[in-house]
Amino acid sequence: MAKMNPGFLNLKKSYLFIEIGKRVREYIAAHPDNKIIKMGIGDVTQPLAPVVVAAMKKAADEMGVKETFRGYEDSGKGYDFLREAVAGYYKSFGVTVSPEEVLISDGAKSDCGNIGDIFSENEDVVVTDPAYPVYVDSNVMGGRTVHYVNSTEDNGFAAMPDESMKPGLIYLCSPNNPTGSVYTKEQLKVWVDYAIKNKSVIIFDAAYEAFISDETLPRSIFQIEGARKCAIEICSLSKTAGFTGTRCGYTVIPEELMLETPTGEEISFMQLWCRRQGSKFNGVSYPVQRAAEAVFTEEGYKQTRATIAYYMQNAKVMSETFDELGIKYTGGKNSPYIWFKCPDGMDSWTFFDKLLNEAEVVGTPGAGFGKNGDGWFRLTAFGTHENTVEAMQRVKKLLSK
Repeated sequence: MAKMNPGFLNLKKSYLFIEIGKRVREYIAAHPDNKIIKMGIGDVTQPLAPVVVAAMKKAADEMGVKETFRGYEDSGKGYDFLREAVAGYYKSFGVTVSPEEVLISDGAKSDCGNIGDIFSENEDVVVTDPAYPVYVDSNVMGGRTVHYVNSTEDNGFAAMPDESMKPGLIYLCSPNNPTGSVYTKEQLKVWVDYAIKNKSVIIFDAAYEAFISDETLPRSIFQIEGARKCAIEICSLSKTAGFTGTRCGYTVIPEELMLETPTGEEISFMQLWCRRQGSKFNGVSYPVQRAAEAVFTEEGYKQTRATIAYYMQNAKVMSETFDELGIKYTGGKNSPYIWFKCPDGMDSWTFFDKLLNEAEVVGTPGAGFGKNGDGWFRLTAFGTHENTVEAMQRVKKLLSK
């Protein structure tokens, strides 16, 4: 009989959002006429920008004409027009990236999970706790040992390196999912120096960089001196431009980033990743890449920023509610997430059930993101404005009892 990958036996029995969905479905089945407000999974509610839709329609029309039809994209990296647009976007906030260093993907989650394929199964991995579950699960599946550095209330949920650890991989996310915290340039410089010292590679998840409004905060790890020697950056259009159902993102790999072969030689990280993608990924569709290109035009920037402002207005409503209630939280500024302390010392899942059953609002238990998340809770700003206001009224009523 064929044998399974034993790494799967080390996974938790249920993925966090599957368990949330199960509990919500059971509640809805018992209360079919009630209005449930979902603020748990970070899915968007506002439509694609008009300029994006127009670009996608035009590209779809091209696919119906023999002279403009396109099949496989032959570079494996994505079309030049989109990679050049992404490089231009980086330039707009002072970061120099070559189009050749940009690789188009179907989203940040895929690349965050798949990037481990090119690392040895013997490499130790450092992940902040709490953390987005994909960082942990994908490495456990790959047989690697995951170590945690603590993000807590005491350090503002911005974990810093543990000098006793010598990892091969480091996963960082800023603005952070789930806590909404954002690393400063000084904090990221400590991480970069640590990675260079230990010859580690930082996988930097910048999926929420577009929500940063404070110009003193870094939107890319490549704003940090030395980062090109030790980091890759993974980005997404899911939240920036509403591509959760359309699927497009990009990963930036500096040309000088190297890995070590079993015989001690150096080999290009880019070379290995492109070889992996060539075997396992056929790219993002042409209409979607044209739609993504439109995001980076002047009009696309204007329209998508209007949507981001809409979500951040929701975040403001949420922040003001928790300020009024006197509940500690992070996020809500420079991030679309609110991460708050469960009242009365409740654990995360107990509060999840209380919020669902007594206020009919769905959030995400912090315990699902790691042990340091227990006793904390995440809400997203990606709902409609009307639902966000109503949900906060319900939360206020529940917690004011």
